[in-house]
Amino acid sequence: MPPLWSSLQQWRVSRRALRASDGRALLLRGVNIANAHKQAPYFGFHRLDDFRRIRDEWSMNAVRLLISWAAIEPERDSYDTSYLDRLTERLDWARDARLWVVLDMHQDVYGEAFGGNGAPRWTCRPEAYAGFEPSDPWFLDYLKPQVVDAFNRFWSDLDLQQKYFDAWGQVAARFADHPAVVGFDPMNEPFWGTIEVTHFESQVLHSFYERLVHAVRRLAPHWVAFIEPCSSRNLGVRTHLRPFSFSHVVYAPHSYDLGAEAGHGFDPLRRSALIENIAALDKEAQRLGAALWIGEYGGNAAHPGISEYMDAQFEGAGRVAAGSMYWAYDRDAGYGLLDPHGNEKPELLAALVRPYPELINGDPISIGFDATTREFQCTWLSGAPEAGPSEISVPGCVYPTGYHASVEEHDHIEFDERPGRLCVANVPAGRRVTLRLAAND
Repeated sequence: MPPLWSSLQQWRVSRRALRASDGRALLLRGVNIANAHKQAPYFGFHRLDDFRRIRDEWSMNAVRLLISWAAIEPERDSYDTSYLDRLTERLDWARDARLWVVLDMHQDVYGEAFGGNGAPRWTCRPEAYAGFEPSDPWFLDYLKPQVVDAFNRFWSDLDLQQKYFDAWGQVAARFADHPAVVGFDPMNEPFWGTIEVTHFESQVLHSFYERLVHAVRRLAPHWVAFIEPCSSRNLGVRTHLRPFSFSHVVYAPHSYDLGAEAGHGFDPLRRSALIENIAALDKEAQRLGAALWIGEYGGNAAHPGISEYMDAQFEGAGRVAAGSMYWAYDRDAGYGLLDPHGNEKPELLAALVRPYPELINGDPISIGFDATTREFQCTWLSGAPEAGPSEISVPGCVYPTGYHASVEEHDHIEFDERPGRLCVANVPAGRRVTLRLAAND
């Protein structure tokens, strides 16, 4: 295993990058696991070989692993230790596959009683469920009065929020020292109910995050906080989150094209708008003093423009050197990386499996890849050589006949080519470095 896996890492965020204990910047690029985690029995088909596939075949290095409040605390004050045991097994698989994990307390449409996932049934008054009828598409259920009322109650009830913190405490106490866990995503796509969005983010959600992060870090002090904006950000509304009192923050918004989400496929004319939106997300991260990580992006492989859509996502994230996580490692006819029979979706994976810098000695600046020519480039400002080499993940399927690497205007840089990886060493500190990879054929 690489040296980073030899002991527990004390991750941190500095100079707007997630960093390992040796100071190198770690870019998390991977997948979400996955839809089956949303509802009972809360785990899907994934086994150790699936985790290894992410690293060994797709050359990705991270998983956003969905967990559920309803699974942790199915009855009030009663915690399901068997669920945590099964979660331990998945984290051990991630460790064995050399994958980093961000634990995501997921919710959609508040909870299972509304056909979604997240909060257990006991968090709502029984009469709140009366008359609820699910919508198609599912996200319109957020507008139903029963769902709005459930969120309004949650955001106004500090005792109920404390129960949520306590559920997180069960997770933090169990996994604080697990070597695969980098950090935690407190809540997926928080919804504002009827609270005015600016006030919700700047006051209500800000206070919620302040209390939750401090509660979790009492038990898991080294976990990085991957903080999401209000779900209105998915609609293009800029976040009003304020800088936090706690440190080591990664801003973790999602990136989807509204037309593609509506089932129309991706219009290539939307490429610039998507890239510009990611640039705006980076500016928001900068205002928060945080690194940027796109916690979700994805598309339906059967819809038009999937390759162009994923290329635009990669370009947008690459321009600001952000990590990103595909939604999701599922078997389905939609967004899943596999079809319902478990076969890979070749066009989708061809658009996703690309070179990227996993570890950068210094400050990442930008990443680019031309899918037609297979030319890759990565630019960074170099750090002290003794921190270790920069390590580039190079999927063998992208360069089946090999590649050659070059760095302009630096004569003594050393390249160490290994299976699936290129190490770049002996770079003088404080230099702007642009590495290029080109196919041999």
